[in-house]
Amino acid sequence: MPLHTKQETGKEFEFTRADFERVRGLIYQCAGISLADSKQEMVYSRLARRLRATGMDSFARYLDALEAGVLGGPAGQEWESFTNALTTNLTSFFREAHHFPLLAEHALMARHRQPGTPLTIWCSASSTGEEPYSIAMTLCEAFDTLTPPVQIIATDIDTNVLTTAGAGVYPIERVEKLETGRLRRFFLKGKGAQQGLVRVRPELRNLVSFRQLNLLADGWDLRGSFDAIFCRNVMIYFDKATQRKILSRFVPLMKPDALLFAGHSENFLYVSDSLRLRGKTVYELS
Repeated sequence: MPLHTKQETGKEFEFTRADFERVRGLIYQCAGISLADSKQEMVYSRLARRLRATGMDSFARYLDALEAGVLGGPAGQEWESFTNALTTNLTSFFREAHHFPLLAEHALMARHRQPGTPLTIWCSASSTGEEPYSIAMTLCEAFDTLTPPVQIIATDIDTNVLTTAGAGVYPIERVEKLETGRLRRFFLKGKGAQQGLVRVRPELRNLVSFRQLNLLADGWDLRGSFDAIFCRNVMIYFDKATQRKILSRFVPLMKPDALLFAGHSENFLYVSDSLRLRGKTVYELS
């Protein structure tokens, strides 16, 4: 039965239960995201924009064309837009602030153990960049330099947010809660046409390498091992089987003393035997 009919709801497109189930199956298949029944309105709202953009007059026709690979020019382009539309990107600078002092301490200890070797950190769900830039600021402060010995790889499945992250430009409201010292040290205020915006300093931007990566992809284009991996508030969108698969692939990429940072509502102890709790939502190899 329809969840929405144009006659009953006044909505632009009819949206049936079958349409929702198709969407749910497709986003799970390509991105591992498990959509709850409560996400029906969200799915309608976000994908209705894609129907308008592609000139489709129904969800069924849109999904047929999506699966046939005939939308949006080059093969796979609309799949990217479909995935971007259904990806949730909630983030802020120094979100879950208790992680960053521990990261600073861990970085200094790792540097002491391996002098001359840059620290490597992977932020696996960078969204619009606030998290990797918070990591970079933390390490600049820990080493008291804008050029600390660190390499940060920041990935996300959503190419739209990666564009924002790479630019490093934000409305000034996004940084108003930062300490004045941090704001002055790490950001440039816009003037004239850029009034009301801030840009991360080039030194900070140079510490982070942004790239697209799907955690469900068969292969990850990553080299070497990491001193720390941030995977925060991502696993909540995956079922237990998918969580287990991703964590099993994290483990070989972690140095023996590496840390894995999780989100406040995520618990990996019941998913992986290879990890043990180090601190509040922080894990190490067991």
